Amino acid sequence: MSAAKRILVTGGRGFIGTNLVRELRSRGHDAITVDLTHAEDPQHHRADVRSYWQLERVFKKHEFDYVYHLAAEYGRWNGEDYYEHLWQTNNVGTKNVLRLQEERRFRMIFFSSCEVYGDYDGLMSEDVMDRVPIKQMNDYAISKWAGELQVLNSATMFKTESVRVRPLNCYGPHEHYSAYRGVIPIFVYSALHGLPYTVYAGHKRIFDYIDDTVRTFANIVDHFIPGEVYNVGGRREWVHDIRELSDIVLRACGRDDRLVEYRQAEAFTTKVKIVDMSKAERDLSHDPKIDLEEGVARYVAWMRETYPVPASARMQESAR
Repeated sequence: MSAAKRILVTGGRGFIGTNLVRELRSRGHDAITVDLTHAEDPQHHRADVRSYWQLERVFKKHEFDYVYHLAAEYGRWNGEDYYEHLWQTNNVGTKNVLRLQEERRFRMIFFSSCEVYGDYDGLMSEDVMDRVPIKQMNDYAISKWAGELQVLNSATMFKTESVRVRPLNCYGPHEHYSAYRGVIPIFVYSALHGLPYTVYAGHKRIFDYIDDTVRTFANIVDHFIPGEVYNVGGRREWVHDIRELSDIVLRACGRDDRLVEYRQAEAFTTKVKIVDMSKAERDLSHDPKIDLEEGVARYVAWMRETYPVPASARMQESAR
């Protein structure tokens, strides 16, 4: 493990950011966060990455060795409904961070997404976009690929040093519920509260529990290879179709599937995502430990504490 570093995490109060900061601090690093809200943590600064001067004020107070740039608007439908926030945050915000990197020369870890693989239905290795003309399938995916291109252009033009990461279906504690979040928080929240939800047939995914994910992300500081890009997700053999996932969630929540509406494949969505994690395994010691059954059980426990189940829903649960 390398010596302690001073690290900035943009979006550090979000789902991945909260867990990543905990991991970095557990290793002795001085991890400072910026996000849209105030917080009690003295190592936190309120700043909006869309505002260059707000970010610059933070950089005038600290010199950073590394910046993990997570701050982003997340998700396909969120990106459609709030597209102006998506583009301003994901791309103007990234440009602001890059301008500061070009001036101050910190190393950056840029958070993209496996959504950039779009309509590709083969094994998703990191070099797919170098070989195949990919059609990204929504504004969120397009914005993330544009962010990667911004990072690559900065490296070419200004010799900045960055690593790009493409997370895949990460889930776990501190991923709060909204209708725009991923499939696991939507299923778990709905099942716990006795709310209906929809399962689309034919879709298969790999899921990665947050503790496994952030351990790998934190390893980048110790094994930084400028210009590299990494897929980070669960084990390839842990692929599940969405009905299997729903059944796991229902068992963990003590429900049956009377809540569930089953439909055919969802439009504008890749049916099967099988992603190659071998580079992350080789360079970053990526080694997921927590399978979907265990991870969902842990997440359900966190959801129960975070969103107490109303008495009426508990009565429905006990009657099943």
